[in-house]
Amino acid sequence: MQSTAVGDDGVKRCSWGNGAHDYASYHDREWGRPVDDDRRLFEKLSLEGFQSGLSWFTILRKRAAFREVFAGFDFERVALFGADDVLRLLEDARIVRHEGKIRSTINNARRALEVVDECGSLGALIWSFEPSPSSPTEEPTSPESAAMAKELKRRGFTFVGPTTAYAFMQSMGLVNDHAVGCAVRDEVEAERARFARPRRDERR
Repeated sequence: MQSTAVGDDGVKRCSWGNGAHDYASYHDREWGRPVDDDRRLFEKLSLEGFQSGLSWFTILRKRAAFREVFAGFDFERVALFGADDVLRLLEDARIVRHEGKIRSTINNARRALEVVDECGSLGALIWSFEPSPSSPTEEPTSPESAAMAKELKRRGFTFVGPTTAYAFMQSMGLVNDHAVGCAVRDEVEAERARFARPRRDERR
């Protein structure tokens, strides 16, 4: 089970959420809260890919720059990126300059457009993999994250393995993995209870 710790501000959080202000703010205001906005879902899926082999703190500190250079993660715009954009991004020291991950983000933007065309929204596909409620866990994968990764790969997405998919599910609120005793766990769970899950557009 995840542990809790009291931060310098007197707030009991998941242990990983204490320390730098960036982390505490991200933990309290974002992590685990349900998201259905396609652009935010695409952003997080992309940043999880960039995080591979790195710490999330590194990516969080660079997030503003990532948003700037990837057109706010508007995947309709990112899907139009070409060779010149890849070169531009490889020369930008503010982000992670990994050619494979850059090309993956552009590819995944194009695949996201296909999902929207078929399902009505990216969120409709993502939320179809929400697991049944469970207690917090420290396992890095789940059957649902493995199924999500498999389906995304089938659709041509890249840098979306089961571990990446589970971290994505945790952050976007498909699961509530805040530790028991964490100050925001119950608040996040209440938000999840009120949340209207996006559904596939059956007319498509």
